[in-house]
Amino acid sequence: MSASKPSRCGIVGAGLIGTKRAANLPEGQVIAVSDRSLPLAQKLASAYNATVFPDWRDLVKSPDIDTVLVCTSHDALTPIACAALKAGKAVFVEKPAGRNPAELRTLLKTEKATKGFLRIGFNHRFHPAFLKLHELSQNKAWGPLLYIRARYGHGGRLGYEKEWRANPKLSGGGELMDQGVHLIDLSRFLGGEFKLAWGKVKTFFWNMPVEDNGFLFLESPDGKRNAFLHASCTEWKNLFDFEVFYKNVKAQVWGLGRSYGQEELRVYRMKPEMGPPDLDVYPFPNEDTSWALEFKAFRDEQRGIKTPLATAVDALKAVEIVHKAYR
Repeated sequence: MSASKPSRCGIVGAGLIGTKRAANLPEGQVIAVSDRSLPLAQKLASAYNATVFPDWRDLVKSPDIDTVLVCTSHDALTPIACAALKAGKAVFVEKPAGRNPAELRTLLKTEKATKGFLRIGFNHRFHPAFLKLHELSQNKAWGPLLYIRARYGHGGRLGYEKEWRANPKLSGGGELMDQGVHLIDLSRFLGGEFKLAWGKVKTFFWNMPVEDNGFLFLESPDGKRNAFLHASCTEWKNLFDFEVFYKNVKAQVWGLGRSYGQEELRVYRMKPEMGPPDLDVYPFPNEDTSWALEFKAFRDEQRGIKTPLATAVDALKAVEIVHKAYR
């Protein structure tokens, strides 16, 4: 496929995430849908006049499709992405892209063997507040990054303990594999490499065999930077709070829109005399644009334009940290 032409996209997985991805693709680019649930596939396909493939294997082999978006439960992400790469498709697969490091290594091996184009959906990188923070943090006056403190949580819903995310065979883990990998990925996006120094997973409330809370303490290889991360599905009021401390500035991304509250970047600038800092607030009151911006980046990277888009290596490093915490 020429990267200058519109994508002809097939979406595998017609649930919440597949529906969001479809809604944020350019008009006319959703041409096929597949899902384990035929009614779900038919519902999503009908909104775009797209073809339904009862079997995803037929979708990834279709000559009419050049791009496959894999938006399934975690157990199916790696096998579908690998099959799509072997079929010569450009592949966009949702985080975490696999249930464990072994699956991610299989995905990387397939990407290399096929010389295919593969990127991973860590859409939080493309929230406007994080894009703005990444831009502003290049200012040398901010000084070096010292540490990160972040919390991400939701309160679940009735029956949450019976959903696929609570089944380790399908999910590969609990809250760390759901929201925790976002916190790890954002820490690496802004602060470079980290390794696990200490981790603890607990199941406080939900009657399920995976964790409902994960606590991580990460450290950079040189020991100069740390990240304190907490992901929770016992956060009864949805919360997102990501703080980055530099030598001369504290930057805070608060909220993600909707139930998480209005998205804002708050920049606290230390004064030479110290005391209360100056505060700049960058509000982002509009609807979440991260999904559309991320797919635009996917197309830009096909054209050779460097973007903040995550790779399979990024996914592997995040999942490795999670599984070290599990051990």
